[in-house]
Amino acid sequence: MTDSPTLPSVSREWHLVSRPVGWPKPEDFALVEAEIPQPGEGQVLVRNKYVSVDPYMRGRMSAAKSYAAPYELGRPMQGGAVGEVIASNVEGIEAGDHLLHFLAWREYAVMDGKQAVKVDPEAAPLSTYLGVLGMTGLTAYAGLLRTASFKEGDSVFVSGAAGAVGSQVGQIAKLKGASRVIGSAGSDEKVKLLLEEYGFDAAFNYKNGPVSRQLREAAPDGVDVYFDNVGGEHLEAAIGSLNRGGRIAVCGMISVYNDTEPAPGPKNLVRLIQTRGRIEGFLVGDHYDLQPQFVQEVGPWVRSGDLKYRETVVEGIENNLEAFFGVLRGDNIGKMIVKL
Repeated sequence: MTDSPTLPSVSREWHLVSRPVGWPKPEDFALVEAEIPQPGEGQVLVRNKYVSVDPYMRGRMSAAKSYAAPYELGRPMQGGAVGEVIASNVEGIEAGDHLLHFLAWREYAVMDGKQAVKVDPEAAPLSTYLGVLGMTGLTAYAGLLRTASFKEGDSVFVSGAAGAVGSQVGQIAKLKGASRVIGSAGSDEKVKLLLEEYGFDAAFNYKNGPVSRQLREAAPDGVDVYFDNVGGEHLEAAIGSLNRGGRIAVCGMISVYNDTEPAPGPKNLVRLIQTRGRIEGFLVGDHYDLQPQFVQEVGPWVRSGDLKYRETVVEGIENNLEAFFGVLRGDNIGKMIVKL
């Protein structure tokens, strides 16, 4: 076993203690201290350095059947994390290595070595393996290129465009020859970022008026691809502006995650008949076969600065919950990350 001279005995970790109804509340969660088990055969002990908070986590707080198992009450929650190996009983993994894994919301984690992937802090900052070069980036890449069948010359509309996924969707579309890229965001500051830093051709603040009207003004010739992170009014507006043969990739619907009643569906689905349009939902977990291609193509764009990214970093495990609430409110620009 390889380890550091002194192993920790206690870790702070966030537990879900009651299932939220509507918007999550602080009393639905508890920050507790837990004893750290020593790693057994084939296991490693990792001290987390960066952990991810993401909109999909809200769904796992519900007991409703979904694509991922609900979080267990009274147990630490899960999510993406990057950490440093403190002790290892796994051949090929040494103390001091860095691993990408899925045991976030805690300071220390013990896991089977097969559940983690080595990452190189010299090749890219550790935090990027949770965002631009991680699951977030692959989500944007797979959703745009495979699910939405993007092709050169397409006009692309992205909702939640200043977020971690949306900002990459728009930039990848531009880098691969989109004729026009339009984004929506929830503040004038974010709209400015989309236009001036991320290179979107048009952008609007959805709080400034009906989405359908603002989208028609930003895309007078319609859109060929809509990448949906929001749902609701945005989805209906995109269907209304969809060109013939248009494709809609549904990545998320953050606007309805905290609803206590089913959200009404778009009223204009009949347009899909007129446009021969297509709506398809997707999960990044179904597209990990694209990972090598994704890293090969996107990695150089990140290193050269052709693909820009932002991170909103919150310090401290004690602020993990507030960072998650911030994602649901849309406080973040780019990827929301907690630095431990």
